[in-house]
Amino acid sequence: MIFRTKISRQFVARSQSPLRPEQSLINHLLLLLKHCKSPKSVQQIHAQMLVHSIPMPMPNYLLSKLINLKDLRYSTIFFPQIPINSYACNVMIRGFATSWRKFDLALELLVKMKCLDVKPDNFTYPFVFISCGSLLALSMGRTVHCEVVKTGLLLDFHVVHSLITMYSRCGEMGFARKVFDEMSNRDMVSWNSIISGYSRLGFAGEAVEVFGEMMEGGLEPDEMTLVSVLAACGDLGDLSLGRWIEEYVIEKGMELNSYIGSALINMYGKCGELESARRVFNSAKRKEIVIWNAMITGAKADFMVEYGEAFVLAAPVVSAFLIVMILNLMCNRYSQNGQSDETIKLFNAMMETGPEPNEITLIAVLSACASIGALDMGKWIDEYASKKGFQHNIYVATALVDMYSKCGNLEYASRVFEYMPQRNQVSWNTMISALAFHGRADESLSLFQRMLDEEKALYPDDITFVGVLSACVHAGLVDEGHRLFNLMTSSFGLTPKVEHYSCMVDLLSRAGQVYEAWDFIQKMPQKPDEILLGALLGACQKLKNVDIGERVMQLLLELEPSNSGNYIISSKMYADLRRWDDCARMRVLMKQKGVTKTPGCSWIEMDGYLREFHAGDLLVEDAEVHNVLDLVYEDMIMEDSLDLEI
Repeated sequence: MIFRTKISRQFVARSQSPLRPEQSLINHLLLLLKHCKSPKSVQQIHAQMLVHSIPMPMPNYLLSKLINLKDLRYSTIFFPQIPINSYACNVMIRGFATSWRKFDLALELLVKMKCLDVKPDNFTYPFVFISCGSLLALSMGRTVHCEVVKTGLLLDFHVVHSLITMYSRCGEMGFARKVFDEMSNRDMVSWNSIISGYSRLGFAGEAVEVFGEMMEGGLEPDEMTLVSVLAACGDLGDLSLGRWIEEYVIEKGMELNSYIGSALINMYGKCGELESARRVFNSAKRKEIVIWNAMITGAKADFMVEYGEAFVLAAPVVSAFLIVMILNLMCNRYSQNGQSDETIKLFNAMMETGPEPNEITLIAVLSACASIGALDMGKWIDEYASKKGFQHNIYVATALVDMYSKCGNLEYASRVFEYMPQRNQVSWNTMISALAFHGRADESLSLFQRMLDEEKALYPDDITFVGVLSACVHAGLVDEGHRLFNLMTSSFGLTPKVEHYSCMVDLLSRAGQVYEAWDFIQKMPQKPDEILLGALLGACQKLKNVDIGERVMQLLLELEPSNSGNYIISSKMYADLRRWDDCARMRVLMKQKGVTKTPGCSWIEMDGYLREFHAGDLLVEDAEVHNVLDLVYEDMIMEDSLDLEI
């Protein structure tokens, strides 16, 4: 209230000044705005502007201040009230892209600018590319790229840097490298953009190669360069280059801060040099969370679990945040190793002894529940998330959709999806794939169309098309499958991958068109993988088509000679045609190569405990299970309902 009264009095005094009162007010306002530290103060200045009818350019500066203070609500109210110009639009797009991360709104404003004939410039496009990259909106990004080329703005460093980053975030390093190669002059940011893109996407060899080119050109790497190259060294197991970088850091007198330190620890951990990782860890002056994180995750799984448990036992000394982080890392590592039951046990221990799990914990445990069909546990986590206010977290909600669908409860999956206040690409993909997996092809394809209609800033990606093509497979929609496959390239600029070809081959195979499926494989730009060939082999067995079946089997024997399933399917195919010699030959070949059939495995959740069963396994800890099975079998015999052997 005091600040508000002070502003009002100063306005009256300035308005009575004999020397250009309007300019005096504007200058004074700018000074006040500069010292504003809260959105309320800016709103009070706005009120005085309305009273005194302050003209442009004052509203632009006020809008900029609101955005710097991250006041989304008042900024969106104020923006429509001022004249639309490039400065105001650029400031607003910057706010959407950086302050509030409302990337879809940034792209919507770009479209509005064009409709109002306000030309985007070199201050607009960097934040547009940031938004496209964050949304993985590749098609939109390529369209904007074409606009930039026409306007000649590719000469602007900020524009080209953000363009390279956009392509790398969308996983299109080919386009990113093309933009980089076409640059006449490259600064350090340019080199860092392409190196970090390669490193982040797993193209470690390319990252190291470009780093070598940069060094040969006489440029000295900075901190960002070294962090990216160290990550690549870890992926490649290139201990020699990693050690050279550590020596370079020491030689140049660079500070071993949390970024360089954690990158070195991660690199040494991945290369199996745990003692070197400990040495770097111990030499770090400030052991921040990032350093602790690297020390745990940079080492091997058994090391992480061993020391993770030690840190948990030291809970009175270590911060609660760090304990949760360690437990989350352990949960994730268990899930990645297929130890879903261990993840759930660890989660139960957290709930009993503390600290409270966070969103990351819930996502890891929901993934474990999805893997083993622990529906009751998943429902409990759903209720827990609602109590703790996590139900609207986009990542938790998406994990719930995935869990419910994989546990067979599509109704609950749909409910969670529909209640989500905001959805990202992964959310849509998860629900589309869930409907497809459960054979509800029409609903899956309808949801795909709804995504295109509702999410103007989101575009289908590779995973989206795997989902809709799978829907076509389950429903036998051959023509629709062909249309969608062609749509990937023609409308969205996506290059079909092995997964998409697998869907098409599976679709054609199930429709009995095995020769068309084989032709499809022959035209593929990539070599077929075992999943694709396995689908076709299964179809050949059902259709008794030995001609294509033998060609496929030959390729499969080269790709995965130890997969028992391929031998068994081929053997059955020959048996169906009464070609007993060939059938026996496949069995002998299987034995000669030492291939054994992997027994099936399943889980069931009973009274909060997980029980695991293997085909043919009679060594079950709880003998009561077999007793119950025996009783059921006796009842079935007495009812004469089924004639079987156990």
